[in-house]
Amino acid sequence: MKILKQAVKDEVAAALAKAGAEGDLGNLLGPATVEEHGDLAIPCHSLAPSLKRSPVEIAESITSVLSPSLSGIAEVSAVSGFVNIKADSAWLAARLSELLPDERLGVLIENPRVAAVDYSSPNVAKEMHVGHLRSTVIGDAIVRMMMHKGHTVHRENHVGDWGTPFGMLIEHLLDLGEDNAADELGMGDLDGFYKQARAKFNKDEMFVERSRNRVVMLQGGDEETLRLWRVLVDESMRYFNEVYGMLGVLLTNDDIMGESNYHHLLPEVVSRLENLEMLEDSDGAKVVYPGGWVNREGDPLPLIIQKADGGYNYATTDLACIIDRVERLGCNDLLYVVGAPQSQHFKMVFEVAKQAGLIDGSHNVNHIKFGSVLDSDGKILKSREGEAIKLVDLLNESVVRAEQAIAQRNPSINPKQRADIARAIGIGAVKYADLSTERTKDYIFDWDRMLSFDGNTSPYLQYAHARICSIFRRSDVSRPLRDDIPFIIEHAEEALLARRLVNFSAMVDESLHTYSPHRLCTYLHSVASAFASFYESCPVLSTGDDEIRMSRLALCDLTARTLSSGLTLLGIDCPEQM
Repeated sequence: MKILKQAVKDEVAAALAKAGAEGDLGNLLGPATVEEHGDLAIPCHSLAPSLKRSPVEIAESITSVLSPSLSGIAEVSAVSGFVNIKADSAWLAARLSELLPDERLGVLIENPRVAAVDYSSPNVAKEMHVGHLRSTVIGDAIVRMMMHKGHTVHRENHVGDWGTPFGMLIEHLLDLGEDNAADELGMGDLDGFYKQARAKFNKDEMFVERSRNRVVMLQGGDEETLRLWRVLVDESMRYFNEVYGMLGVLLTNDDIMGESNYHHLLPEVVSRLENLEMLEDSDGAKVVYPGGWVNREGDPLPLIIQKADGGYNYATTDLACIIDRVERLGCNDLLYVVGAPQSQHFKMVFEVAKQAGLIDGSHNVNHIKFGSVLDSDGKILKSREGEAIKLVDLLNESVVRAEQAIAQRNPSINPKQRADIARAIGIGAVKYADLSTERTKDYIFDWDRMLSFDGNTSPYLQYAHARICSIFRRSDVSRPLRDDIPFIIEHAEEALLARRLVNFSAMVDESLHTYSPHRLCTYLHSVASAFASFYESCPVLSTGDDEIRMSRLALCDLTARTLSSGLTLLGIDCPEQM
């Protein structure tokens, strides 16, 4: 518990010094491994050699010093060579009283930085599939947490909207006729449009020649070609925005920064690297050898900047992005929410950027990698036809399944309200299943688990929030509550819920600083679980004592606000009725 650690650290340091411990002992005080024993613990085993006493003796000695100095803050006990520190009920009550009027629930504004978060990144004229889910929802959660902490965030949706395939796509658009092509794209079948163009490109030499000529015209700035390219881009963006609207993420048209936006900077990248004498020739291509990477034969691995035919590579575009984000936007943080297979690529790009002076020690450059979404057989999740599952189809199915579950649980709810709740639960379930998994790991997509109202799922958290809203609907107390309600922490279940609630700000900070939304998910589940135990053991409305009743209602209010705030940071809605 971070807030408790801050409160006791000076006394702990003094007690350790009195026991004879020397050196930097700041990391010795950490979370207790057994929650029943305490919130914090000091393992004394590492002190035994220097103090020449047993860990049990050292723990008892430190405890005797700490106990009086932490009176009113925490209870201190010695168990098997550990000093356990457990927050006192009065101290917890005081912390809850500070949180009750605080709209931010203790989350502080940090010294502001400027960040660019590169995430989602679909390709024009291709539909978003389940592979885009992780980048989109992880990136969105990180953006929300950064904004909540007071940072300026540029959402950079780096869509693939430039390059060789667009000659093929524009020529196919012309073959269909512009109106017919727009109608077909308007139906949302972007994949079908792309596959038709690719099929012609693979078998029709005249079409291939036309496509190549069209690429030259596109890159040369031909006005009519650019207009046709814009038709493809606009139709794709309309479709992407529908998916983003369903997902409830923050991305808009204003966040689109496609490859075309950096096209003018590609020669600049080559020029800068040439001026620094970093470029070398490799079979006609211009490359940089950043050092530290080798191929299978053990030879130095290059980063290709300009191909032998004069074209540019992904690395060139990524270096152009860095120039733009640092020099135009003034970013301190450059975050890339991209799949784990791109790890080596980004390490090499970042190293070249450092060597070229595009970034320095003041910049935080981070590849926020993630694993894959798997089917029950452990393979990449695909449709029955063996193709990538369209993201919009996945989301629609989740909403349908959620509505069926709600109809069974609460058949009296009206259809309109049921549809709204189903959307919140269905979309939330898909997002939470992704976010609650440690992002670097693969996870298995399981409908039954993610839509369950039990366990570490979004429906479980949403239902806990809805249950609290129901308590207030049945009471004569309206929210927001007055600020001066005293908290009475007498039962173990009240104390457990209280210690979970006061840890909210620390868990938001930890989740953001490690770019790990799953930590916030785990914390929110612990709050909902603690509330379930509290509600089972501690009557709220039926208690005969008015002061206890108001204290427990205040605990309910803080729990609901914590769940709602946490889920909002994850981009998940919190219905008031389910």
